[in-house]
Amino acid sequence: MSAASALYAGSVFHRRLGAVRHRFRYRMFWLVLDLDELAELGRRLRLFSHNRFNLFSLYDRDHGDGSGRPLREQAVALLSENGVEGAIGAIRLLCMPRTLGVDFNPLSVYFCYRRDGALAALIYEVRNTFGGRHSYVMPAKPADAAVRQACDKTFFVSPFLPMGLRYEFQVSPPGDSIMVAIRVVGPEGPVLRAALAGERRALTDRALAWVALTVPLIAMKTLFAIHWQALRLLAKGATFRGPPPAGGDRAPAHGPAFRSS
Repeated sequence: MSAASALYAGSVFHRRLGAVRHRFRYRMFWLVLDLDELAELGRRLRLFSHNRFNLFSLYDRDHGDGSGRPLREQAVALLSENGVEGAIGAIRLLCMPRTLGVDFNPLSVYFCYRRDGALAALIYEVRNTFGGRHSYVMPAKPADAAVRQACDKTFFVSPFLPMGLRYEFQVSPPGDSIMVAIRVVGPEGPVLRAALAGERRALTDRALAWVALTVPLIAMKTLFAIHWQALRLLAKGATFRGPPPAGGDRAPAHGPAFRSS
């Protein structure tokens, strides 16, 4: 059994602040996949495949630059391009898997470790519903149990939030549990708080069958929830800014401003 890759079952929470208040919570699950274990996982598990159709699967083209190149190769290149020095060991990807061929991950996180096991950096890969994808690459301080980082928002995500905001992350890396909390801050203070949290389960066919029954059609559920919550925001009078112009959702390759604290 793989010691690094795992399943995390939990929930996602959003709370919108400001003039139009809005909140929701959904039951969810995620996989944390060690990128060096993908081939072994595909052989061991009946319900999960790598780059092949199954009940659950991970396709390389669903992440990174969309080219289908091996994700470890892409992640190491991103780290180098963004000044993360030193040899990289394990890279573990937090994401929702494809479900019956359908994929959508609003946020995926790569936990990048040095060969001594210390956390070197995190890559926050963000997608929007307009087909755009963007990665924020940020070094981590390995001595801290909880990772705190921040960066300027440089990629269009929601038509209900403007640009010119700042993301503040607080992350508990994969262990017995996992947590990624995000505070979105504007000139007048916080405008959104969001968090995902889950408890670890061994990545087995039994666990995959359990989430297939208890949290069914996870990718479809995510897409439906995004559009349903958008309708609820419109009904509450939230300002809709419309989709970005063609190509306007793509900032430079990676966020130019970051801070680890």
